[in-house]
Amino acid sequence: MFTGIIEEMGKVKSIIPGPNSIKLYIECRHILQDVKIGDSIAVNGICLTVTDMGERWFCADVMPETIRKTNLGTLKISGRVNLERTLRLSDRLGGHLVNGHIDGTGTIISTQQEDNALWLTIETSPEILRYIILKGSVALDGTSLTIADADKKSFKVSLIPMTRELTVLGIKNAGDSVNIECDVIGKYVEKLVEGKEDPINKKELSIDFLKENGFM
Repeated sequence: MFTGIIEEMGKVKSIIPGPNSIKLYIECRHILQDVKIGDSIAVNGICLTVTDMGERWFCADVMPETIRKTNLGTLKISGRVNLERTLRLSDRLGGHLVNGHIDGTGTIISTQQEDNALWLTIETSPEILRYIILKGSVALDGTSLTIADADKKSFKVSLIPMTRELTVLGIKNAGDSVNIECDVIGKYVEKLVEGKEDPINKKELSIDFLKENGFM
């Protein structure tokens, strides 16, 4: 589990391709404190297992399914990536609960500067947009952000100067891909509500049913 608060930007040191997978080597400076082989690190929001490490680098295996669902397959040597260690239960939750399990990708279709804020407009699929709600949370390349606007094709987030400086979102441009993880709470609620039957009255448990019975 992660919080979406990026600790460091790492640099891609080496990419060793397999038939449909990659072995990824990341250079870093501070992220490896208290980390050991077998621990998890979020790389651009993707929970990866540390399989080997040195003083200023670590290695992770990226499976074919991860390549299909994320932007890791587009990484280049010397490219930058967001890094975050797993959450300690005693830590403050500065962002929101992030699993490191990517729902899909989106494309930055525009950027716009407004005073000290940089607006990003992200176009993505309807399957992801169903979980995007105004003032809700979303993780983009592992960065916890608040959704400031949304429509049927895209949504907007606004970056403060510190976020632009400390994460890869600050160096991305229109046309670039971002990993998207939607708020896990919304996904669990949807799963519990849809298709579940009331065992006593045999009525389908739905949004309309909850409203009719005073739960919403």
